[in-house]
Amino acid sequence: MRKHFAHQPPSRSCPMNYTHLTQDERYQIYILLKAGHHQNEIARLMKRHPSTICRELARNRGQRGYRPKQAQHLCEGRAELSRNALRIEPAVWAAAQKRLREQHSPEQVAAQLPVSHETLYQHIYADKLQGGDLWRNLRCQKQRRKRYASGQQRRGRIPNRRPLADRPASVETRCRVGHWEGDTIIGAGHKQALVSLVERKSGYCLLAHVSHKTSEAVSQAIIRSLMPIKARVSTLTFDNGLEFARHGEIDLALGSTSFFADPYASWQRGTNENTNGLVRQYLPKSRAFTTVTSEEIAMIMHRLNHRPRKRLNWKTPHEVFMQSFNRVALRT
Repeated sequence: MRKHFAHQPPSRSCPMNYTHLTQDERYQIYILLKAGHHQNEIARLMKRHPSTICRELARNRGQRGYRPKQAQHLCEGRAELSRNALRIEPAVWAAAQKRLREQHSPEQVAAQLPVSHETLYQHIYADKLQGGDLWRNLRCQKQRRKRYASGQQRRGRIPNRRPLADRPASVETRCRVGHWEGDTIIGAGHKQALVSLVERKSGYCLLAHVSHKTSEAVSQAIIRSLMPIKARVSTLTFDNGLEFARHGEIDLALGSTSFFADPYASWQRGTNENTNGLVRQYLPKSRAFTTVTSEEIAMIMHRLNHRPRKRLNWKTPHEVFMQSFNRVALRT
């Protein structure tokens, strides 16, 4: 006959920190199961959390049900695999920490060092449990940025606007350096902004601080940023913000041709959108851009441009962009 127990609060003697089940406890679970006890009853009798018993039965149950000896072997095997997988040489870990603090992702670090990205994640979260701050350097998913004016309002008010459909098809292939995407990143309270420029093939990024998001300030910032490398500026693709209304002046200064993405089609400037998300890791939406310094902007550009990228076969944007210059271009 199944035994019934009155509800009792968890014992204060029950340890709060999780410890792995022992082999004796596994035999105790087996006996209580055979006696017809439910998982919650077993947990109460053994002074274990119900989730511990539930997890044990889910992970270590075989085709013939739960058997304590088999469960112990399964647990020991996983522990050994985990210990082997998480081993990392001190010198490798030191090098990995340096790169992680430069906001390289674990996958990017693993491409350069003899360690798997899964192992790096385990060490990062172990460091967090010990009070470390490595986890703060991990990037997270960013929500798509809001648009504060409708496409119909923004479109048509830009003089001589060239639609994306007119852009040469070769730009889409990313076969050569020289095609850029541009946008603005807005500070808290919609005060001040960064002009964000990204080269499509290499991912090379330039940032410029503007105190006002006017077409005059933005166009001048773009010209100042790209003028030293105008030999590698063929096209520019912007969103439909009115701050890009002086695209004609930009093209005249740089010898480029500007195009505009379709309204509500941020994926048409996917390289720029992704880069803006990376910049937000350093400058969140709550940050007032009045406090951003030129040194901080230079640091962000350096980190983004010297971070190895999977799509570049683990080269950095800086390497790919600079390799596009031949000796003649460098001399000029």
